[in-house]
Amino acid sequence: MIEIEIYAKGLRGTRYLMELRGQMDMLPKVRYKIDDRHDLVYFEIDDPQEVSVEMIDSLFTNIGLQPRFVGQIPEGMRQSDHTVRLG
Repeated sequence: MIEIEIYAKGLRGTRYLMELRGQMDMLPKVRYKIDDRHDLVYFEIDDPQEVSVEMIDSLFTNIGLQPRFVGQIPEGMRQSDHTVRLG
């Protein structure tokens, strides 16, 4: 099991809270807890192979919020390397 913390500015708005709960139906194997006072969502994921960073990111962007991952993203959740060599 892994835990991830996401900060999404503006989440405490009632509309966003309801929409996020609706979006979470797309990930039935993910448990979550919302801290609406601080615009944070805590996720518990049993199998990180079934959920990617992109999937979590889309949960928030679909409702108009910009998610920010707090801390380091676990290796098991990274599907692709977004780093591009310059030059």
